Amino acid sequence: QVQLVESGGGLVQAGGSLRLSCAASGSILSINDMGWYRQAPGKQRELVARITNAGTTNYADSVKGRFTISRDNAKKTAYLQMDSLKPEDTAVYSCNAETSGSYGRIRAWGQGTQVTVSS
Repeated sequence: QVQLVESGGGLVQAGGSLRLSCAASGSILSINDMGWYRQAPGKQRELVARITNAGTTNYADSVKGRFTISRDNAKKTAYLQMDSLKPEDTAVYSCNAETSGSYGRIRAWGQGTQVTVSS
């Protein structure tokens, strides 16, 4: 019913930047909050950043001042601008969104995109 497709991951040197995109499609009347999570090998998945449909944002302490989340409601797309990347940012980044439709409310996940930061 709802699909989230991430793009923009890759390999970058420490100090570099990447921009992730998450495009939502399917039976969507509205998108409530959208967020980015990450999971590094051997670690639990953690919230990186979240943005509500009103534009309110919150970030993990580890990325504050370096990452910026934004969204384009017309395109049903969320973005994560990642600057001053560090090796410890290496992880699989996944998009998450709560959507509303004829089915009520559901929370969907994307397939994830790998971000690797070399030292």
